Amino acid sequence: MHGKRIAEIMERGMRAFSEAEDESVLLALETEYTGRKSALGEILKGLKDLSPEEKKEVGPIANEARLALGRAASAARTRIETRKLAEDERFDVTIPGSAAPLGHLHPITRLSHEIEDIFAGMGFSIADGPEAETEFYNFDALNVPADHPARDMQDTFWLKQDGLDEKYVLRTHTSSVQVRYMESHVPPFRIVIPGRIFRNEATDASHEHTFHQFECLMVDEAGSVTVAHFKHTAETFFREFFGRDVEVRLRPSFFPFTEPSFEFDISCILCDAKGCPVCKKSGWLEIGGAGMVHQNVFTAAGYEEGKYQGFAWGFGLTRLAMMKYRIPDIRLFMGGDVRFIRQF
Repeated sequence: MHGKRIAEIMERGMRAFSEAEDESVLLALETEYTGRKSALGEILKGLKDLSPEEKKEVGPIANEARLALGRAASAARTRIETRKLAEDERFDVTIPGSAAPLGHLHPITRLSHEIEDIFAGMGFSIADGPEAETEFYNFDALNVPADHPARDMQDTFWLKQDGLDEKYVLRTHTSSVQVRYMESHVPPFRIVIPGRIFRNEATDASHEHTFHQFECLMVDEAGSVTVAHFKHTAETFFREFFGRDVEVRLRPSFFPFTEPSFEFDISCILCDAKGCPVCKKSGWLEIGGAGMVHQNVFTAAGYEEGKYQGFAWGFGLTRLAMMKYRIPDIRLFMGGDVRFIRQF
């Protein structure tokens, strides 16, 4: 008797679940066929009153019917939800889509790529080196005397020794890559060295402990590279960079790794060299240092003294970015404020 009734309940329920097309109908069917107060539920609750023999006969049939109806209800729910989702996702393919937000490069990275492209167009290769540098490459190989003030803690971040044979620093300039490159290359060559450098100094609107430089090095046989080559290279670069003619002015200076050495200025691009607050009414903007590579640097790289000649010059990439984008505070570049970064 129970077996026949269970079979009838399961048959009706399976057919009803397969025909259900609406969420509300499905809920009603679940209450009717799988709920605690359903006919099948009553049979399951009544199993305790049956004899052992009847329990063995009815129990498995009732449980199988309960599982089968549960699967049918789940299948019906999946079918109804899938159809509803498909209907909700119908869209007009002619309507323009919404663009997903995209990330973009940091202004310093963008500027570095732009400068690299300009130099690549002039036949220069890109070189790189470690930011944690040995004392030899950062100072000794560049002819910096042992008692030079730049080696003091006031200017340099010295790293803990921890049993190392050599002293290490966070590089104070990209010039440290010059000797590393020359040790494994034979002239002639032209390279540019962009990179991050570190100075142990107080920060303000125009000074930062971490910023970016760009180094340029050209080396060839003695007599093949002159100051005139440097001046022409600099003028060509700044003309391409600013999109206008820029005059370069050299002033005598001193750097341990160059002889002769120069400070170089460019005509102020903000006032057409007429004089403004930015150039302090002089019509000139100080950009960086340059000079002919000292022979001691060549010998430190393993070259024969007097065999090669070349020029090196470097400038603050961060300073150029401030000029190009009219940014008043250098600390904004490293501050991590996305409101600043999103402007570029």
